[in-house]
Formats: sequence, structure tokens, C-alpha cells
Amino acid sequence: MSLAPFHPASGIGKFYERSAKIIRFVRYGCANRPFFHIVVMERRKNQHQPPIEQVGTYDPMPNQYNQQLVSLNVERIRHWIGSGAHLSRPVAELLGISGLIPIHPRTYITAWRNRKELAKAKEEAQSAETSPKE
Repeated sequence: MSLAPFHPASGIGKFYERSAKIIRFVRYGCANRPFFHIVVMERRKNQHQPPIEQVGTYDPMPNQYNQQLVSLNVERIRHWIGSGAHLSRPVAELLGISGLIPIHPRTYITAWRNRKELAKAKEEAQSAETSPKE
């Protein structure tokens, strides 16, 4: 008989009360098709321990409408952050974009780089369009 009557991805619910917690991604899916669960875990070096609780999902692959799907249990995330849980950098960026916490500085840097590359590509397209062809 298993330790818990529910699927291990939803969390075992067992943890040390005073240990540090972290909200992080756990990768599922298969090769070339990632899918992430957002889980609360004890903050240890052992990354292969069962999660305490699953608080959301993230699908980074765009769907047919060019959307990346995110599902968050906002109440539980606020509970764990209020209880002192740390956030991994990718989760902090995602929660900042979703409006749950202030936007992470790396999000601004990524947006700036993307705008710079877009302007450069647009400039190259215009220069190629106006240059005489031989």
C-alpha cells in the first residue's frame, strides 16, 4: 500500500515544520515537450524528493492561439509565501508577469533585449529593401 491515497504529483503533505520551503518548477512531459508543475518543496540539495503540495502548472509550449497556459492556486501560493517560502527565479518571473508579486528585474532585461533585437531585424530588413539590386 502506498503512503498517500492520492497521486504523488499533488504532494505528500508531509514536511518538517521548521525547514525552509521553496516554490519551484518540477519538469514533467517528454523530450522536446516540457510541462511544469509548480510545487512547494523543502529547500534541500535533494531535488528528487516528493513535493509537499502542487500549487499550479505551466505549459511553456504555445498552443494554436500562440498562448502559454498557466494555472495557479493563488490562495495557496499566498499562504506559502506568507509562511516564509522562497521562490525560485523562474517562478518569481512567472508570478511577476501574472501580477501576483512585483515584476522580477530579469523580466525587464529580457523585454529590453527582445525589443533591441526586433529593432535591429527591422532595420536590416529596411536596409535590404532600399539597397539597389545588381
